[in-house]
Amino acid sequence: MRIDDYVTDLGRALSGPSGPKRDMVVEARDSLVDAADAYEAGGAGREEAERLAIEEFGPVRDIAPGFQSELTAVAGRRLGLLLFVSVPVTVVMWSVVWRFHPGSFAGYGPRADWHVFASRLLDVLQLGTGLYGGAALLALARGLVRPGLVTRSLGVIVWVMLPVTGVLSLVLAQTSPAGVALFLPAVLANLVTWAFWGMQLYCATRCLRVSRPVRGRA
Repeated sequence: MRIDDYVTDLGRALSGPSGPKRDMVVEARDSLVDAADAYEAGGAGREEAERLAIEEFGPVRDIAPGFQSELTAVAGRRLGLLLFVSVPVTVVMWSVVWRFHPGSFAGYGPRADWHVFASRLLDVLQLGTGLYGGAALLALARGLVRPGLVTRSLGVIVWVMLPVTGVLSLVLAQTSPAGVALFLPAVLANLVTWAFWGMQLYCATRCLRVSRPVRGRA
């Protein structure tokens, strides 16, 4: 096997954020090329030098899990940071919108007890998710936990919590007067919220994918 073939197999065996993955593969290739150059300088032919470098580096099935573990941690840290930042921002943003929206809209009266409960429950669930994201980010950054387990848990939490928070948000929106939907800060808050949710789902899906066991190639 030549170095280019080996690097191709390594890249196919890995899954994760494209930037860090590309950097890892390039770094592995550079190490292999340096080792092959050293063997060639010692008198080996180029093909033999590359073979010896690959043997020294190790088969893909043995090397890939270590690389994948780091990529999994990167994916988890990115989602953890996103949750830690975006979820509290969403809660604060909507709190400000509801505090300053025009209270004189026709048909808008005192909120029912269940409406207040649903609103508080939504805030608690969102803030809890954000805090878990921050804790996961800290644990992954310091290497305190298994990257695969924590990264997968982040992906699961997002896929479980977003439908719940989405339903609660929809119920609260349906009980608000129609004029609130045209309130400019509320329109902007909705756009930001949906953008955050889209990014969270994308990152969560990637976390679930990269935290699967690696099956390297020989």
